[in-house]
Amino acid sequence: MRPPRARRSELATPASSAAMARNAAASDADLVFLDLEDACAPSMKEAARDIVIEALTELDWGRTVRAIRVNGLDTEWCHDDIISVVTGAREALDVIIVPKARSARDVWWVDVLLTQLEAKLGLTRPIGLEVLIEEAEGLAHATEIATASPRMEALIFGAGDLSASLHARVDGNFQPLGAYPGDFWHFARLQVLTAARTAGIDAIDSPYTAYQDPDGYRTHAQHAALLGFDGKWAIHPSQIPLANEVFAPTDAEIAEARAAIATYKQAEESGVGAIGRDGKLMDAAHLRHAANVLDRAALIGVDSATVSS
Repeated sequence: MRPPRARRSELATPASSAAMARNAAASDADLVFLDLEDACAPSMKEAARDIVIEALTELDWGRTVRAIRVNGLDTEWCHDDIISVVTGAREALDVIIVPKARSARDVWWVDVLLTQLEAKLGLTRPIGLEVLIEEAEGLAHATEIATASPRMEALIFGAGDLSASLHARVDGNFQPLGAYPGDFWHFARLQVLTAARTAGIDAIDSPYTAYQDPDGYRTHAQHAALLGFDGKWAIHPSQIPLANEVFAPTDAEIAEARAAIATYKQAEESGVGAIGRDGKLMDAAHLRHAANVLDRAALIGVDSATVSS
């Protein structure tokens, strides 16, 4: 059974910086991952494991989900990243993020290694997995990847490496260099979202590298939220409150969901399966949307019963 976790904001933090780890633990991010991959220089990758273990086990993380991003499976570091950190952190590690997955076999490999380690160490709960879709092959196999393991908790859309894999002509924020008709990343985002929903797991939007552009971050986050994503990466602490706000239901949405459910149930008791409300037809599909809103509210600790309708 996958534990329910809020993932409105996922904060990236270099694994080689103990100071940044302390700041991350004190942040309001739903999830923090200590990054052994791209944010960690090759000369520091091995030493950073000890920094990660100390941060995970010694800091007070509160409600924040504790995660690491390991190096790619095709590197010399991945195997020892997993063994060293899991052995050292044990129950203090909640999730491992796997980068550049290309097929279900990549997920299977990590799953088997974790199963062996958990048995050896006597861990009482399984470590979850999030997987980055950031290679052309991974995008083509997104559904297979999403359904490859019961440990899977989220798929992450990674625009940076994906744009390089696709040979896309983009700027430093991974947006098209010239005029483009429509949303440049819509197809890829929808592929990742569809695969995640097929597997019954979360979908997380890509980072927004222009960390001094809060309006741009908010716009991209809103587009992803409208599509159905559960959260977005933050590469700077200033982006956390934006993500937490955008991916949370508003009081008005919660109140409307409660009212819609109450109205529909009242009609249903009278033997009516579809009713008119506020000039619009409402049927069972609307109840599914309302349930989604209340589920999101419960996940972040908002008591929908206290919201006035």
